[in-house]
Parts: sequence; structure tokens; C-alpha cells
Amino acid sequence: MARLEHKTCIITGAARGIGEAIARAFAAEGAQVVVTDIDVTTGKILANAIGAKFIELDIAKEDHWDNLAEAYPNIDVLVNNAGITGFEGGVVPHDPENASLADWRAVHRVNTDGTFLGCRYGIKAMRGAGAGSIINMSSRSGMVGIPAASAYAASKAAIRNHTKTVALYCAQQGLNIRCNSVHPAAIMTPMWDPMLPPGEKAREQAMQALVKDTPLGRFGEPSEVAAICVLLASDEASYITGAEFTIDGGILAGSAAAPGS
Repeated sequence: MARLEHKTCIITGAARGIGEAIARAFAAEGAQVVVTDIDVTTGKILANAIGAKFIELDIAKEDHWDNLAEAYPNIDVLVNNAGITGFEGGVVPHDPENASLADWRAVHRVNTDGTFLGCRYGIKAMRGAGAGSIINMSSRSGMVGIPAASAYAASKAAIRNHTKTVALYCAQQGLNIRCNSVHPAAIMTPMWDPMLPPGEKAREQAMQALVKDTPLGRFGEPSEVAAICVLLASDEASYITGAEFTIDGGILAGSAAAPGS
């Protein structure tokens, strides 16, 4: 039997990147996948390609979550994947000295508020069955300081902590609703495009510089993040809650040093 057969799985920010990889992996494991995103065109194309449903969802809007709850009042798995870096419209100051309050709040509105709203929906939608899995997409940036991306780092740290709060709350309620966080580092997705220079050579040099301190010496692939999410969504992870999983090529295993140095 497929690992996610008979499970209804909601994935936010699923139109591309890590979310798309998760949607494809879940569908391959027999899940009834619901693709959600603000990118309606791309989201519908993906949903049609993998035999999934699509619902437009802006995770920062409470009424969008209310609409989702009406359409799917009972689910088995929720992946709170959607998020922003703050650099989607171009490079702007996000360091703690020069970032604007508006830019700070824009990142938290999506990443922090969106994850809170998602977890709230997930608990209610899983309460009837008394079981389920909530997977929150944090980041390596939620575990260390990132001077040039202070809002992003702070929001991902908030997601890391809220995951543990949700896990404990559900356990205290006598619910077998598990909540875990996933912490990718440099995963090659379209999210990097605004932060990389134009030109093939300059782009390649910038990419190499970004992973020079990663022990495995490369960017990760979205499919590698999706594999962890499949595990956490499945019944194989029935005793895992409040945990965090780093997918970073070993960079948090110790000091920044290449293997053998």
C-alpha cells in the first residue's frame, strides 16, 4: 500500500519549488492532494498534472482559511509550506539597522501569521478524527542569525517555536495530532532568483559562494525536502512530534569547515 493512501493532504505554496515537490511526492504515495497557492494559473496546472484539487489560498488572509475550512473541514495532513523572504520584489535592506517596519511586517504577515492561521485550521480539521500531521516549513535561518535577512530569520524562528507549542497543546488535549518543523538550508528553488545576479557565469559563481561552507558542497534539491515530509505525513512517524529536521548538507553539524580541513 502507498504510504499516504486514503489521506487528505493540504499543501500551501504548492505551485512551485519545495511545495510543488511535496505535492508530487504525496500524490505518488497515494494521497488525495489539495494544492493551494496564490498563483492560480501555475497551481491549477500542477493540480491537473498530478490528479489533485486546487484552491486559491493567500495564507495571510483569515477569510481564505475560512473558505478552505468550508471546502475541507476534515483533513489528515497539512503542510504549511508557503512563505516569503522579503526579496521577491528585488533586493531591499533587511538588516536590523536599515530594514523598514513595513518590510519587516510584510514578511511576518505571511510567514508567522500564515503559519499560525494554518496550524489553527489544521487542529480544528483534524480534531474530529483525533489524529493527523501538521508539518511546518521553517528554515536553517530559523536556527541561526541572518544579518541580511532579519525579518525572514525571525519569522522562521517563530515557526520553529510555534511548532513545539502546537505539538504540546495537541498532546495535552489528548489528540494524536503531531506537529513537526522542517529546516531546509540552501535548496535550489525559484525563491533564489531575485537574490542571484544575472548572467550564467555570475549566477554560477554566486551559487558556489553560497554553498562553499556546506560540507556536502552543493545546493539541496526540493525532492530531498519532500522525502522528509512524506515520512512525517505517514504513519511511520507516529511517535514523532515537536521535533525539527534540518536538511542542510551538514552545515549545522559544526563549525563552517570543508570536509577534511
